[in-house]
Amino acid sequence: MNKLIGEMLIERGLVQPDDIKKALQLQQSVGGRIGAGLVRMGSISEESLLEVLAQQLEMPVVQAGKDMPDASALFTFIKHSLLDINWCIDNRVLIWSPAEQVLQYTGRDPLSPFVRDVISYHYPEHEIKPCLVSGHSLDIIIDYLRKELTAERFFAEGSETKGLREMAEEAPVVELVNNIFSKAVAFNASDIHLDPQVEVFRVRLRVDGVLQTHLEQPIDRYPAVASRVKLISEIDIAERRLPQDGRITTRVNGREMDVRVSTLPGVHGESIVMRLLPKDRKELSLQTLGLEQDHMDLVRALMQESNGIVLVTGPTGSGKSTTLYAALQEATDGTRKILTVEDPVEYQLPGITQVQAHAEIGYTFAKALRAFLRQDPDVIMVGEIRDVETAQIAIQSALTGHLVLSTLHTNDSLSAFTRLIDMGVEPFLVAAPIKAVQAQRLVRKVCKHCAKPAHVPESISVEFAKLGRNFLGKDFEPKWVDAVGCALCNNTGYSGRMGIYEIMPISSELHDMIVENVPVAEMRKLVRSQGHRNMYQDGLIKAAKGLTTIEEVLRTTSMDIE
Repeated sequence: MNKLIGEMLIERGLVQPDDIKKALQLQQSVGGRIGAGLVRMGSISEESLLEVLAQQLEMPVVQAGKDMPDASALFTFIKHSLLDINWCIDNRVLIWSPAEQVLQYTGRDPLSPFVRDVISYHYPEHEIKPCLVSGHSLDIIIDYLRKELTAERFFAEGSETKGLREMAEEAPVVELVNNIFSKAVAFNASDIHLDPQVEVFRVRLRVDGVLQTHLEQPIDRYPAVASRVKLISEIDIAERRLPQDGRITTRVNGREMDVRVSTLPGVHGESIVMRLLPKDRKELSLQTLGLEQDHMDLVRALMQESNGIVLVTGPTGSGKSTTLYAALQEATDGTRKILTVEDPVEYQLPGITQVQAHAEIGYTFAKALRAFLRQDPDVIMVGEIRDVETAQIAIQSALTGHLVLSTLHTNDSLSAFTRLIDMGVEPFLVAAPIKAVQAQRLVRKVCKHCAKPAHVPESISVEFAKLGRNFLGKDFEPKWVDAVGCALCNNTGYSGRMGIYEIMPISSELHDMIVENVPVAEMRKLVRSQGHRNMYQDGLIKAAKGLTTIEEVLRTTSMDIE
């Protein structure tokens, strides 16, 4: 072994020097291997660690049913071997014989001299070969062996709460949960889903807006995993009949993270969803959101307004809050008082006063807004306009000299007006303060490493030809691409996301239509005649630039461009 494992991990950029120092401190206090300490702290995923260990030790990584027998065959072999199966379970050791006079073994610590000495003592004539195995694979097999021997279950003694707490503190459970967090951050996932089924529970990660299954475990292990998540998020671990919410602040792979936890009772157990919110959002700026130059100039101009309302609309998960955060960050110049009320506060922005709403104690958006007006603000952000009271106070604030930013759940920008009118706001009050409405969706960016040139249908080429002359110039040549998939994008063909937008400033003609409460279709014809493009057309421009694919644009928008 020419290099220490810590040096190899740092060289590959998998951990930071500070992580190694903390792992060494943990090793000094509780013992064990430094790699196991890094995994337990959540500094690195176990899969990444095993790859480096295999190279360092020149030792294979094995999988059940592939490089070693499956759990049933292992049980049979160990039970009839010279080793006591209870000793193997207690020491988390697996042995098998791939060939005559050859014995392979693996376990929690296959480098342990004690384990090797015991095996060599019972098999002096055999060639002994250690192997590496992932912790979750080992846990599955050990659990199987334990069940086959009718070992005690976690709920054998004591109260249910005590049993759940004991399960949550088991080292394998702690490592599994930390490994899930580490893998999610490594894949740049936005959410972790723990979904219990009849016989297994699935760990799914939402990467670039699409759920991907990354792990399946026996359902017997789910109570321990769910209890661990609930324990660290300060949720009642004994309550499984009601939905609960919690929060975790942790450090994963060297990054500070806020994790919002939501539990929902289901037929097979509680569904748990964790939203990952990195505290360091260096990329949070208008330049990184995917705005075309004309849209960016318009947003910047709107942020300089002294009063009025700017609405951002779209379904859940379309990046509305991120857009508002980026706009606020750009507007923070030290000369204006900026207040936000959110539920919850997703990212903390310097120079801005952010307030958390608590509806359960009566501190609603509307109540916070009333208090804001006594704080001499210049800019106010409301997380979401959910009811007529919040809408009326937001309008009142805009009419009395404040710039108000907020979000609304509608499918397109023009539907925002009818949504507010349906809430109970008078049409003339809707039209008076609103400066502009922006609608948006998120599309996946194509992986630059594996994308290939593509041909598009003639209908799309014709549509883009009309569009390109207006927004990109006559000389622009489209660069349509297809997603392929490679190791760098986890074989999805996509890496990262960007926004596609439609922004409708309120002209005098549109103002009159809102007051008269005309149908949205009529408004759409007007804004199209004024030269504003919709989300589909904005997505078409990005696809023509080779940033995304036509399939992604069609997946997230409508081709209705009349």
